[in-house]
Amino acid sequence: MAAKKTKSSTTKKSTARKSAVTTSKPANYTVPGLDLKDGHHVADILQERLHALNDLQLTLKHAHWNVVGRSFIGVHEMLDPQIDTVRAFVDVVAERIATLGVSPKGTPGAIVADRSWDDYSLGRAGTLEHLAALDQVYDGVISDHRDAIDEVGELDPVSEDMLIGQVAELELFQWFMRSFLTDADGTLATGEASTELGAASKAAAKKA
Repeated sequence: MAAKKTKSSTTKKSTARKSAVTTSKPANYTVPGLDLKDGHHVADILQERLHALNDLQLTLKHAHWNVVGRSFIGVHEMLDPQIDTVRAFVDVVAERIATLGVSPKGTPGAIVADRSWDDYSLGRAGTLEHLAALDQVYDGVISDHRDAIDEVGELDPVSEDMLIGQVAELELFQWFMRSFLTDADGTLATGEASTELGAASKAAAKKA
């Protein structure tokens, strides 16, 4: 009869086995037409966009669950197609990173460790408040995507084209949200707000 394994010995063996087969070290290749350094550099830029898109789809779902008040059903149902589209973007970007020879990071811990932004600020709140806050979120994601386009465009037109297509969709989604916040004269209810809570407060004051 074999000796019974203890919990500690099982854990040690599992850890050893994992370290032997798992690595995040970049591969020794990238796509044809790019040198190794440039290909991996593009992948690093895309990794930042992967974190942002993963965070965005979670944030949109959070708002979907927490929005209340007037026009609830319209806003609630408007968010799901956006979530589905952003989730698809996540997969495309991750696979492009892998194609470039780098292991894409999609774990929650990696997002939190690497991101330069805080969690979304609103919990349960009215439709205009969430839309105003999400408008700020889209501002950040779109601006950073455009910066990434400028960076990768000099090296990899394929990744550039991917990001351009995503920005077009993201800007359309932001327009949907802004249509709830815009007066007939084209004035946004959020004014010059630069934070999620500030934009939400301005939208609430406008509603009142």
